[in-house]
Amino acid sequence: MPTSWMPQALKTDLGDHAPCDAQFPARAIAHITADLEATAGAPRDLLPLANLKGFFTGDGRGQAPHILWDPFAGAFAQFFPATSRSKAVADAAGGTRTNRAGEVVIQIEALFFPHCRVDGKVFARLVDTPCQGWAELHSWISSWGVPDVWPMGRPTTLSRDTCPDDKWRSQGGWYGHSQVPENDHIDPGSWPPFVDQPDQPPSPAVPGFVPFPGASFFRKGRTSPVVAAMHGRLVTEDCDRYATGTAIDVWGPGDVRSYAAWQQKLGLMGSAADGVPGRFSWDRLQVPSQ
Repeated sequence: MPTSWMPQALKTDLGDHAPCDAQFPARAIAHITADLEATAGAPRDLLPLANLKGFFTGDGRGQAPHILWDPFAGAFAQFFPATSRSKAVADAAGGTRTNRAGEVVIQIEALFFPHCRVDGKVFARLVDTPCQGWAELHSWISSWGVPDVWPMGRPTTLSRDTCPDDKWRSQGGWYGHSQVPENDHIDPGSWPPFVDQPDQPPSPAVPGFVPFPGASFFRKGRTSPVVAAMHGRLVTEDCDRYATGTAIDVWGPGDVRSYAAWQQKLGLMGSAADGVPGRFSWDRLQVPSQ
């Protein structure tokens, strides 16, 4: 059973809860706070999470999202339960009910603006930050049935790409604020890729392929025909980073390097491309059963 309040988040309940429209599919909306303007030539220091939390509990309570996320510290504040609408996008009366059209419509504001400065380092895009806490945030949102898809494409620039109303109503998944109908914002500009969730139970068996055995299976020295079959698939996928062709059934450094290449080929990065198999990447590798 998913939790209405993210366990890792500081609960700051604004009240004023209102139900979502459950006849539509579950979705999440990605934002950045964009609270200051900066440039590459004139960066500015990032404001503390407490400042934005104070805004959303004060004058900005009418614009509050569900989750405020600090991608540098991995900290969170939550203002509405997942089962309620929040207020971070424009929602015209009689229109597409942008804040409500879904079994859940979970809105996330990443504490970020382009060319923000943290500890002396400047970050041009959200994906350039450490994205601390993203795995936990993604896992919680996934628990509410939000699929790992971007119907309008994962945002890569600060630009407007408005979703057609029929697609908005019919397709769940992740949307950028730049893609939400009835809105004119261009954020978030970028967003981290979906991450593997190794703590999930093994996936159901698919005829002909090895189900994900769990991340703990892949420990140094593990000897198994599954490792050998995985080796073969990585070579086929042009992710061969092995130093030798011996002991292919033993998990070792070459497997880590080669699997990391596979994760990167899928578009994963950072801790999501550390060379340890997770369910998302494993299911897509389609390791044949022996």
